[in-house]
Amino acid sequence: MTHASHDLLRERDRDMIPTPLLRLMLALVAASLLLVSGAVLTGRTPTGQPKESPVTADRQLILKTGGAKSVTLYDADGSFLTHLDHGGFVTVVASGLDRARTVARVGQDVPVTLARHENGRLTLSDPATGWTVELTAFGSDNEAAFAALLPGE
Repeated sequence: MTHASHDLLRERDRDMIPTPLLRLMLALVAASLLLVSGAVLTGRTPTGQPKESPVTADRQLILKTGGAKSVTLYDADGSFLTHLDHGGFVTVVASGLDRARTVARVGQDVPVTLARHENGRLTLSDPATGWTVELTAFGSDNEAAFAALLPGE
C-alpha cells in the first residue's frame, strides 16, 4: 500500500462518524444521566406508572407451560381449567412468568393472582417472585384472553 492510499484510508476512517455527531451523542448521554440522577436525588415521584386501585374481582390460577406454544391452566386447588395448544398471548405471558420463576427458583405449581381493579386495570401477579404484568397494556384482544378467566366476565 502506498503512502498516499494509506493517508486516504486514514482520512476516510476518521470521517466514518463525524466528530460533531459523536459530541452530540455524548451530550445526549450526559443529559440523560443528569435528568435521571436529578429525579432520583430529589425523590421525584415516578410518572407513567399505573395508579393503585382496589381489586374488584380476582382469581388464583396455576399456569403450566408445555413447550413453545402450549399452556395449561388450573384453578388454585389444582382442578383443570383448560389446555391451549396454541395459547398465543397467554403462552407469552406464561413464558415471562416462567423466566421470573426460574430466576427466583420457584416452581410452576405456585398460584398467581389474576385481578380486575376498580379503575379497569387487569393484572397478573406472582406473589412468590414479585413479578407483575399489566395485561391492559397489551390491547383489548390480549386482555380479553385473561379477562375470560375471571368470574363474571
